[in-house]
Amino acid sequence: MLPTITQTPRDPDFIQNPYPFYHRVRDKGSFVMWSDYGWPCSATYAVVNTILRDRRFGREAPEGFVPNRAPHTKPFYDFEALSILEREPPYHTRIRKLLVRAFTNREIAAMEPQIAALSHELIDALPAGQADLLPAFCEKIPIVIICRLLGVPEEMADQLLRWSHDMVAMYQARRDRAVEDAAVKATLDFSAFIRTYIDQRRSTPREDLISRLIAAEEDGDHLSTDELITTCILLLNAGHEATVHSLANAVKLLLETGTKPADAFADDDQTLRTVDETLRFDPPLHMFTRYAMEDVELFGHTFKQGDVIGLLLAGANRDPAKYPDPDHFNIHGNPAGHTSFGAGLHFCIGAPLARLEMAVALPILFDRLPALALAETPHYADRYHFHGLERLLCTY
Repeated sequence: MLPTITQTPRDPDFIQNPYPFYHRVRDKGSFVMWSDYGWPCSATYAVVNTILRDRRFGREAPEGFVPNRAPHTKPFYDFEALSILEREPPYHTRIRKLLVRAFTNREIAAMEPQIAALSHELIDALPAGQADLLPAFCEKIPIVIICRLLGVPEEMADQLLRWSHDMVAMYQARRDRAVEDAAVKATLDFSAFIRTYIDQRRSTPREDLISRLIAAEEDGDHLSTDELITTCILLLNAGHEATVHSLANAVKLLLETGTKPADAFADDDQTLRTVDETLRFDPPLHMFTRYAMEDVELFGHTFKQGDVIGLLLAGANRDPAKYPDPDHFNIHGNPAGHTSFGAGLHFCIGAPLARLEMAVALPILFDRLPALALAETPHYADRYHFHGLERLLCTY
């Protein structure tokens, strides 16, 4: 019998600082039954890293263990069923191979000048003296860059953000019927929007990711239209939601700790270490779930096929068994290997782009605004298991 722990994820104190809870979870052992969710969770690095890589655990419910879902949510889950985020091999392998052929590291690296130019443009457009950098800077960079990659109009960015927010809310503790209805509507509207661009690119290809996804081929196999729609929306949602909060949390963290930009961004290698330390210390995604695909005994606990396990990514990132002083923000000393992008089969395919956006935008922001400071204490929004700010009001 696992020890049980109770903690509502909507408690205001927890929302602002969940890390003491993760330490309590870890102190109770490898696994704890989180009563508010009704499934075992782990905040230890060894467990989280192992299960992320263990093929006996997956995102897709095993055959015969169909989740109990309300009929009105069917359009949302029909869409999700085609996402590589939610599927296991062989489907996952097939889609990911085709995606990697189009979404290459070379294509991502080529975006660096655009990210830099956009960062300068956004800073130039800031009002004098004070601004909320969340919508003015942190939200704009990821959504504009992914729009440019896909080849959809940048003037649609605000609408794409609204659709994205509505869809990812299905994975938040605040989910209710209104959230579900909004997510279904966003799914249908977003899908219809992307479909028009896929139809256009089939007849008139361009130098954009949608055209490359259409052309991607592996042993005669191509993505279907529905698979293309789901993949494009996944890239938009994942490519913006996580990076927005990674950027904002990083700015907050660097300002709160008084980290000197000259130290944080001394050279390219140090900049990447700083980026990864902000991702370790305060990541945008705090929990990711897995199903046991078969009966498994692991770390002293027996899982039955179909069991759900909550992997507390942010808790693993603060495990003293991995990091000697885990609650200390250290841009020089902590080892690599954080779990913020996942690991194994489902390692975030957009991680190189997210790291590049942070590594380019953050040094420019702090260089252009040397007097940058927090105008108020930032507060995190009620969106667990995501962890992002309500706003980031700064003076400069």
